[in-house]
Amino acid sequence: MENPSLWAFCAHVKLSIRVMLVSMGFLANSVLAVGATGVGTLAYGMAEAQAYTVRNLDLSLLPVGSEPIRILHISDLHITPAQTRKINWVKSLAKLEPDFVVGTGDFLAHKLAVPAVVEAMDELLDIPGAFVLGSNDYFAPTIKNPLMYFNTAREIQTDGQALPTSDLVDELTDAGWLDLNNKQNLAEINGIKFHFRGTDDPHIDRDNYAAVAGPFESNTFRFGVTHAPYRRVLESFASDNADLVLAGHTHGGQICIPFYGALVTNCDLPLGQAKGFSTFGENEMPLHVSAGVGTSPFAQVRIACRPEATLITLSAKRI
Repeated sequence: MENPSLWAFCAHVKLSIRVMLVSMGFLANSVLAVGATGVGTLAYGMAEAQAYTVRNLDLSLLPVGSEPIRILHISDLHITPAQTRKINWVKSLAKLEPDFVVGTGDFLAHKLAVPAVVEAMDELLDIPGAFVLGSNDYFAPTIKNPLMYFNTAREIQTDGQALPTSDLVDELTDAGWLDLNNKQNLAEINGIKFHFRGTDDPHIDRDNYAAVAGPFESNTFRFGVTHAPYRRVLESFASDNADLVLAGHTHGGQICIPFYGALVTNCDLPLGQAKGFSTFGENEMPLHVSAGVGTSPFAQVRIACRPEATLITLSAKRI
């Protein structure tokens, strides 16, 4: 005769084993699902990082009666010699036929990248332009912990390999572009006089707004340019009544949450201004922050933040 207690015990063990196997299967499937989701997200992010697009922005800021002026804003190319697709896309921007080009820094991402930048910008360099530099034009990128970008109080370190910055500057200035690194200059575009003023990269404390501070020249369009849109620099432009400021650096957040936006700006600019057009300060100074074209070669991923250049059409103010 069977022992009822033994029978009950065996049944309990069998049930426990079955539950354990089901649980292990669920766990395994969950791990596989999470892994597949992670791989899929990474693959999507790598694809989006090459989904280049041109944004169009219309701003009615010129004096009444002025003809439109087309400004191409490029930023954060982060070019390496092997990035043929990116180089060819930047080349194609010349077909937009802008009247003026503004580059807001981080052209380089490799010690041998200057010729590649010149190749990419070949026809754009035939168009009048102006530029400032970013930290990646001075130092080669290094591998970084992405979580550090959430620490806004961290010390910014520049420990990468020195890049041929002077070669880049020579190429741009030899083409006639205005060097606005803590400098200012005048230019006439389609009959409108522009007063350009810029700073070197605030992200690594190379900005010296005091070198250009003070009233803009009268009867000019007051145009500010910087790489990293730190508030201290934007406040200086705003106090001098700039008509428009262009910046880059943020990559638009680079890894964004759909329908929410950026999680970081890599500076002290509010998250809601990580990319695109907004206004700054009490006098609502117009500000455009480019999400940029490239990424660090060690983090070639973008999510909900396509790489971009922006064609800004300045038109006459509405009466």
